[in-house]
Amino acid sequence: MNTMPRQPVLFVSHGAPLLAVQENAATAAWREIGQSLATPRAVLVASAHHDTPGPALTAHAHQETIHDFYGFPQALYDIHYPAPGEPVIAGEIRERLASAGFAAQLDVQRGIDHGVWVPLLRLFPDADVPVISISVDPRRDARWQYRLGQTLAPLRDAGVLIVGSGSLTHNLRALDWRAPAGIGTPEARAFADWTLDHLAAGRDTALLDWENAPQARFNHPTPEHWLPLPIAAGAASGSPSPQMHAATFEYGVLAQHALRWQ
Repeated sequence: MNTMPRQPVLFVSHGAPLLAVQENAATAAWREIGQSLATPRAVLVASAHHDTPGPALTAHAHQETIHDFYGFPQALYDIHYPAPGEPVIAGEIRERLASAGFAAQLDVQRGIDHGVWVPLLRLFPDADVPVISISVDPRRDARWQYRLGQTLAPLRDAGVLIVGSGSLTHNLRALDWRAPAGIGTPEARAFADWTLDHLAAGRDTALLDWENAPQARFNHPTPEHWLPLPIAAGAASGSPSPQMHAATFEYGVLAQHALRWQ
């Protein structure tokens, strides 16, 4: 791969799909981050909504915008994010993963889900940066995801921006639609604080034992929205502690944090 200025690593809590048409602290942070970035060669997004056994990479040059949600306003279904795919880079990434023992596959059918395009609407509003989605595998533990991220880390020096798109907390069964904006429940704050304290102290590998964190299973009844974080932390291993660009909640239990490792 070509040598380019080193790209950072991001983790974004992509929130509800409504963030595509709403403005709040999280969307402002995404926009701020995007404006500060050197234009990457491509962006590789590990999305909580892209779930396969083993890593899979989107590899279609003209990928569909997937509206993978139901019952929302029509304005969301009218959104299309026409960023190109990048099959050549996807193939290079697959080879890199294969050399590390990951049986990665190329998917020439799948488009980009809302875990990809909702934050990218603010990060790269012109949709002019090629996008590749890489899956998470909830059948594997956080250590596997972290090692996957470590394998991807050299892509940063080849101009590829790596983004983990999930949610620091994610319990849809506990949503409180009347909760004040920005205020997390005690359970959500306990887990978020545990995570952020470890990251601030440079103890990213402590996150691999996340099941033992305070209120872990309350905040993640299923792990798929957590797993993009160890992927991002693995890709950023060796970097200074991440900068916080947003630290807020919606509906009491849905985190909207944004982190950047330089």
